[in-house]
Amino acid sequence: MTKSATINTQDIKSSTLPDTQNQIDIRQIPIDKVGVKNLKYPIAVKDKQNELQHTIATIAMTVDLPKEFKGTHMSRFVEILQCKDREMHVDSIDKILVEMQTRLKANASHIEMEFPYFMEKNAPATGKPSLLDYVAKFHAVRNKNKKDFIMTVKVPVTTLCPCSKNISKYGAHNQRGEVTVSVRFKDTVWIEDLIAIVESSASSELYSLLKREDEKLVTERAYENPVFVEDLVRNVVLKLKENKNITWYNVEAENFESIHNHNAYAQIESHNVFTNGHSDDFMINRY
Repeated sequence: MTKSATINTQDIKSSTLPDTQNQIDIRQIPIDKVGVKNLKYPIAVKDKQNELQHTIATIAMTVDLPKEFKGTHMSRFVEILQCKDREMHVDSIDKILVEMQTRLKANASHIEMEFPYFMEKNAPATGKPSLLDYVAKFHAVRNKNKKDFIMTVKVPVTTLCPCSKNISKYGAHNQRGEVTVSVRFKDTVWIEDLIAIVESSASSELYSLLKREDEKLVTERAYENPVFVEDLVRNVVLKLKENKNITWYNVEAENFESIHNHNAYAQIESHNVFTNGHSDDFMINRY
């Protein structure tokens, strides 16, 4: 029998191994964003009702790469996360961006964190509680000392078609839809408040648990509040404008049509008048 080879880790030192990433690249093309994606990590998010909510985020971390370098050091992104608490708090996002700039010798650093967010809801008639899941996302960028941050929430809703109601003898077609709201803000804006704005703008909100009397109430509520996809985005925008902490918004609504093999879609983004001229300072253009 042959003995398996043993490796003496004392003989392997990083200082003796070639650093391929730091080699010169002769193509002279800078890279805007390079890093890691689809990294799962536990985080703690501020919860309006319960102070903190613990969840698992899917994270992307990237930096810019100057034209003279062949590559970035991918392991350092994970090291930066691991150097923090076992569970990352969103308050530490900017510190992470600064550390990314420093350790990876970058001008710009980016982090995107998408995660499920849960709210307990009571059924409208019986009051029975159940958890409903939403999708939230934080997108933060730092370029030298300049910062940008966007919070996004995806909210499922029910919509009932006004035209179908007006032309039909019986009922009207309705469907589940999804509203995506992205905001910039100057003071605290709660995820729960954005969810409430969206749900109150639709034909009806959704619930995980409904008994018969709840289902009757939800169905009738939707019938009494028909909205086109155009109505939905306009309703949301009117309510966002009432929140003086919000400095920019983008609202998208998509209905998964029940009588068509395509979806209905509408989108509104705030313009420079609403942002008081600050849109020139925005660095995030994909959210």
